[in-house]
Amino acid sequence: MPLMNTKAMFDQAYKHGYAIGAFNVNNMEIIQGIVEAATEEKAPLILQVSKGARNYANPVYLQKMVEAAEKVSGLPIALHLDHGDSFELCKSCIDGGFTSVMIDGSALSYEDNVALTKKVVEYAHDTTNHPYITVEGELGTLAGIEDEVSHAVGSYTRPEEVIDFVTKTGVDSLAIAIGTSHGAYKFKPEQCTRDENGVLVPPPLRFDILEAVSEKLPGFPIVLHGSSSVPQEFVQIINANGGKMPDAVGIPEAQLRKAATMSVCKINIDSDLRLGCTAGIRKHFAEHPEHFDPRQYLGDARANIKKVVKHKLTEVLGCAGKADEIIAKYNEMNK
Repeated sequence: MPLMNTKAMFDQAYKHGYAIGAFNVNNMEIIQGIVEAATEEKAPLILQVSKGARNYANPVYLQKMVEAAEKVSGLPIALHLDHGDSFELCKSCIDGGFTSVMIDGSALSYEDNVALTKKVVEYAHDTTNHPYITVEGELGTLAGIEDEVSHAVGSYTRPEEVIDFVTKTGVDSLAIAIGTSHGAYKFKPEQCTRDENGVLVPPPLRFDILEAVSEKLPGFPIVLHGSSSVPQEFVQIINANGGKMPDAVGIPEAQLRKAATMSVCKINIDSDLRLGCTAGIRKHFAEHPEHFDPRQYLGDARANIKKVVKHKLTEVLGCAGKADEIIAKYNEMNK
């Protein structure tokens, strides 16, 4: 089946209390690791490309690899632009064959965010020259750094704004800020407590905000960015093999699972893939300093990515085994 937008995915996810994993991709091994895991678990996927990934790998390469992933796996897959920062970038992705885009106007004034988001939605939903493309907007800002997205200080989403924003813009989903953060250093040590092993424990997510947003937008799909959990297994491997990542900490997976049972239909994961990849490569070179064939060390990186994704699909997102129901819903919507 062709790459799809996120309508059928979010319809089923909301009804049945799970979330779709939105995994950032930058190269072939990352795509392969994600798709191999999802194929074994029969799970839907959103493969998302950031502006930085487009600059690194060329959007044509990335798009063709994602199309190949769909052909090989037969899974329901959406190709999504992550953190589009301009109408021109979103338009380029839509015209190039992406099936979903995010326009991130969260750094703008509320009025300018509405205006920019509405402009993207009007183009994306106009089916004169392309299929219906789903659009994700954002209210509130996440702290942290990831690719070209950087905010020193985050700001929580204001529930009183969401009805007005969704009504005026026509977005298909909404990313909100409830305490997640970009990157592998999501919280400063002073924001956390420490457990009996000295590991940082981050502050809890603001479920009160999520609940308030859900009450105002019943049935509407919500998105969480900055939702990597920063597996300490990989942090320790990295630090034991020449890395330096003190106090790297992420979002507890139990909180993400709770969010997925509520109105959160899309959970973004990037840093955990990077950590798995880096841990595999660092450990490989420590154990095999004579190796120089990229297939050897990138194979270990790919295996770690697959491990991360299988765990997320089954234990965190709850979308393992949901591919067939989403394909059926997609076919029903597109009769």
